[in-house]
Amino acid sequence: MELRHLRYFIAVAEEGSLSGAAEKRLHTAQPSLSRQIRDLELEVGAKLLERRPRGISLTPAGRIFLDHARMALAQIEMASEAARRAEQPERHVFGVGFLVGQEVACLPETLRLLRQEVSGVEITFLSLASPELALALMRGKVDVAFMRRETQFAGLTYKLLTKEPLLVVMPKEHRLAASKAVHPKDLVREIFIRPAPAAPVLRGVIDDYAKKIGIKLAAAYEGENLPAIMSLVASTGGLALCPFYVKDNLTTKVVVRPLQGEIPTIDLVIGYNRSNTSALLKRFLGRANELAVSLQKQVNAK
Repeated sequence: MELRHLRYFIAVAEEGSLSGAAEKRLHTAQPSLSRQIRDLELEVGAKLLERRPRGISLTPAGRIFLDHARMALAQIEMASEAARRAEQPERHVFGVGFLVGQEVACLPETLRLLRQEVSGVEITFLSLASPELALALMRGKVDVAFMRRETQFAGLTYKLLTKEPLLVVMPKEHRLAASKAVHPKDLVREIFIRPAPAAPVLRGVIDDYAKKIGIKLAAAYEGENLPAIMSLVASTGGLALCPFYVKDNLTTKVVVRPLQGEIPTIDLVIGYNRSNTSALLKRFLGRANELAVSLQKQVNAK
């Protein structure tokens, strides 16, 4: 088994499509990718993927293998990074990661705290999807990240900042835009846009919410990130459920409305690698409550 087999499998699993992984992530031909996946399944001795009319899904064995494949690649990259650092002069750098679009809410207070704590340290910022932020923490690319609880990554620790309510995103001219709040059953009759597999925690929250209130949300489209979801909403006339921070990133063609009844929430956390011994990280985490208070005020004010 070669590392490329793991990379190919992870790309297909996250994209939910052989063609999507081949074109967007791996820049290879789909028939070649299919052969690599078949070779991997033969070597593992278990069926990892099931081909369905609307894409690819993981088998129970595939879900388990995905977690281990991610960890294996993360360990390889951590070893490579450690070797590179051993040959380089020590740099005083503190890296902060954000969910794409979350910077608007989190960056001002983060900068304030860092300016009070930092002296002679270069501060870097990185915006990625939550699973990618988890990998960045594992690899030492960032010291802290504003993200979701990616429980498949052993070695990471999380501190809760706030519980973000989910909001309904819809076109500005949609008939439900005249409502103060959207009844959950109204979602069933509309085109629904779901987060892509790159946002597994958000997908899980939405699926659990739909199951709990007894509705079925059949996704017509999937958006890879917040800008993609808003573009799909505007172009298809559909609806999406997005975390509260979407309010800071709205385009002129879409609006948001709250849900009626019990509102689903998703945890926003600070994640960090428990093996990170940075003194600045320790000081920053000691002031995490200030960040939590600031974010909660933003939720309460809007």
